[in-house]
Amino acid sequence: MRALLQRVQKGSVTIAGRRVAEIDRGLVILLGIGPQDDEQKAAVLARKIALLRIFEDAQGKMNLSVLDVKGSAIVVSQFTLYADTRKGNRPSFTDAALPAQASPLVDRFVDYLKEQGVPTQTGEFGAHMLVGIENDGPVTIWLEN
Repeated sequence: MRALLQRVQKGSVTIAGRRVAEIDRGLVILLGIGPQDDEQKAAVLARKIALLRIFEDAQGKMNLSVLDVKGSAIVVSQFTLYADTRKGNRPSFTDAALPAQASPLVDRFVDYLKEQGVPTQTGEFGAHMLVGIENDGPVTIWLEN
């Protein structure tokens, strides 16, 4: 399971001209699922993200979590995080989980994040999405488990 976190001042997801998710301060989480991933990995990753101290405190140090700042999250399923570009110029995505496995696991990850207390919205699995990311910092963190 791979997650690319972006600390944002604003984030959004638009599908076919319709805004389906929108947050102010918080995280936009691009989430990739691999074939070896399961609910336990989803739970561990959700907890890690909820508690990860990447927001600034009063002294300007990254010492606060998304929970501490009462932030929100948007989770966007992104199989392209499993792109293999070692051969040629066209990425291969054979390392990504198939939709039948990935879609319910993305949903379960979102549930786990909500259970941690993070208000969470989503894009739509398999849809062409326009993801608005107003990266704050910029702060971008790669997590893999």
